[in-house]
Amino acid sequence: MRKFIFVIGGVMSGVGKGVASASIGKILQAKGFNVTAIKIDPYINVDAGTMNPVEHGEVFVTEDGDETDQDLGNYERFLNKNIPRDNYMTTGRVYLSVIQRERNLEYKGKCVEVVPHIPQEVINRIKKAADKANADFTIVEIGGTVGEYQNLLFLEAARMMKLESPDDIMFIMVSYLPIPNKIGEMKTKPTQYAVRTVNSAGIQPDIIIARSEKPLDQPRKKKISIFCNIKEEDVISAPDVDSIYDVPINFEKDNLGNLILEKFDIEVRNGNLGQWKEMVERSKKASEKVKIGIVGKYFDTGDFTLADSYISVIEAVKHGSWLNDVSPEFVWLSAEDIEKNGVESLKNLDGIIIPQGWGSRGSEGKIKAIQYCRENKVPYFGLCYGMQMAVIEFARNVCGLKGANSAEIDPKTPYPVIHIMPDQKEYLEKGQYGGTIRLGAWPCKLKENTKIKSIYQKEDIAERHRHRYEFNNEFREKLEKAGLSIGGTSPDDKLVEAIEITDHPFFIGTQFHPEYISRPLNPHPLFVEFIKVCKEQSRKK
Repeated sequence: MRKFIFVIGGVMSGVGKGVASASIGKILQAKGFNVTAIKIDPYINVDAGTMNPVEHGEVFVTEDGDETDQDLGNYERFLNKNIPRDNYMTTGRVYLSVIQRERNLEYKGKCVEVVPHIPQEVINRIKKAADKANADFTIVEIGGTVGEYQNLLFLEAARMMKLESPDDIMFIMVSYLPIPNKIGEMKTKPTQYAVRTVNSAGIQPDIIIARSEKPLDQPRKKKISIFCNIKEEDVISAPDVDSIYDVPINFEKDNLGNLILEKFDIEVRNGNLGQWKEMVERSKKASEKVKIGIVGKYFDTGDFTLADSYISVIEAVKHGSWLNDVSPEFVWLSAEDIEKNGVESLKNLDGIIIPQGWGSRGSEGKIKAIQYCRENKVPYFGLCYGMQMAVIEFARNVCGLKGANSAEIDPKTPYPVIHIMPDQKEYLEKGQYGGTIRLGAWPCKLKENTKIKSIYQKEDIAERHRHRYEFNNEFREKLEKAGLSIGGTSPDDKLVEAIEITDHPFFIGTQFHPEYISRPLNPHPLFVEFIKVCKEQSRKK
């Protein structure tokens, strides 16, 4: 059995197609089906790796080393399974494949056209991913909003699949119903227009998920039913909720899972969301708070603050917090503000995280924040760039290596304690940036008598990476003698994977990204321990 559910967006972006797709998958998985999920991005970019995080949000890295949209992170967290690179495609990736195939004469001299060859490539990729996962249900999220020029070819692919196999394809539209302040009434007209637009592409939604601030009432359900050509029970209310993990439970209030099965003519089943519901209930019961500062540079967009650049970090902190029966309170701190104004803004925090990053902007502010954590015994967790900044801070302020820096930030530094990986230098010289950095899961061997090994409770681990620069081993002995412990290395001991200050309550930096594999039902041990120490520190205050 291969069933495909296309999730498309109406009215505007950012209303939760990714979470809706992940939630639909979770519901069907809880009913005993094998589920996988695919994200289609309409960008010409071949992958998400070269996109600015402020513009696109977090770049999520898969186990097999693909740089993808953040929605794949949601799929992994909800389905509690790894999603491979086959499950991500962009316009650029699809066109590149077709052009390469044409260059290789694989079209046997035919005139290669946008239609049908581009949609057919999309269809082939969808089917390949479904077959590889041996999936009963494949959720296919089409990025963007209906009516945009960019996603027309993906809608065309979906239409062609429906034509080929009408009983195996379903369309679900996630559409926004605004409530204008001065009017005070939920409006369905934008959704009506969105449905008419997708109708013009030859597609009729089978189910509409109505996103809004408040639950959908009966008059609105009826209006959507009449003007969008679906039954009232096919309109699912999706009001704002406290947590994305509430969404599957909320969908099941409208019996979404069995509604999907009925439409596919599959016998309805009871689902088992028991463990999921326990996790959600535990998160809501946590009344004690820990205040966690995130020091970064990717969340200011004009007059607004967006957390999308660090979504996996945020979710991993939540997972670790709930297991410790606390609720995290996030404080967003601009590294550039700390550069200008000092560390006063850090003084009421229970713990500080410096996540991924690139380049020089804000680096001195991050180094100041790390110095504050080290000297004042504030729990510190550095992720990738955050580890590199911790090495620089230690080299400068403990080892006395004045001017120590990363070669990425200052190529002329007298002490390049962080330098470019040897195989990466050639890529940069040739201007080859996309998909060339160290990506995906790599093995790591943890060192004896370190805090990080006691947290993992094992010696051999594998974690996901996304970096071009690394710890410079020329300075390893000097830093270790001064008290910086090497917590983990590559199995050949050549690449430093983790550092720590062992006599600090929690001062750990990892070259890898543990946040990528943290899941609500399986929190990452480093985040669990970090929050545990933050909780203890908070109580001491």
